Amino acid sequence: MTPPKPETRIIQRGRNHSYLLDGDKVPGVTTILNKGFPKAALVGWAAEAAAQEVIDCWEQLLELTPSQRFEQVRTAPDRDRDKAAHRGTEVHDYAHRYLAGEEITPPDELAGHVDAYVKFVDEWAPQELATEAAVFSRRYRYGGRFDLLARLADGNLWLLDLKTSRSGVFLEAVLQLAAYRYADFYVLPGEVDEHGVAVEHPMPTVDRAGVVWLRADRSYELYPVDADDQAFAIFGLVQGVAGFASSSFGDWIGDPLRPLEEAA
Repeated sequence: MTPPKPETRIIQRGRNHSYLLDGDKVPGVTTILNKGFPKAALVGWAAEAAAQEVIDCWEQLLELTPSQRFEQVRTAPDRDRDKAAHRGTEVHDYAHRYLAGEEITPPDELAGHVDAYVKFVDEWAPQELATEAAVFSRRYRYGGRFDLLARLADGNLWLLDLKTSRSGVFLEAVLQLAAYRYADFYVLPGEVDEHGVAVEHPMPTVDRAGVVWLRADRSYELYPVDADDQAFAIFGLVQGVAGFASSSFGDWIGDPLRPLEEAA
């Protein structure tokens, strides 16, 4: 008989995932930021991604029906975003295997990022406490997944996010790391007790938070981030806006009224 899955965990669906906390689905930090934090730059980026799809795939698009062509161009920004989101996880995996002595052959588009991470390890000597761990807050009802919790060569315990984007570090990283830092606990994949309940590790006191920008040219930058209690308070405001954006029309707006005499 297959053992029951723990009620607090990440649910993985291909390249996408969601979070269960005590059996209830809760929003992820990324979803909260997407719905509640304005990103004016993404409007231009989405237009550029769609235009780039037309330029790069012109011949293939001509072979499609108009509706198929529309759909491929319309979803180009989504595919580009998803690819970037998972690049960091792939880079981390390749680098870990390499550092463990395994012979690896990363694809060309990841090779520079992997070399950059290896250089970061050589220079900052991270002693890992957890990687790719799911974090949860029972008080504020959200989940998330951080990249790396490690003690670096400076002696500080760092909460780190790995970025491989072409544009570097964005402001929302402050709120993202604050949400992870002030979560209640984290769980590791497959780690359960004798009752099949996920083992909860209290989120330790983090000394510093930061972003490691791994570039394709085999270089990296470590950016310190002030993901403090003030940033976490701002994340709470963003979560409120995201909750409002996710609510339905009927939650706030009633049926249209008729003139008083007709209603009477």
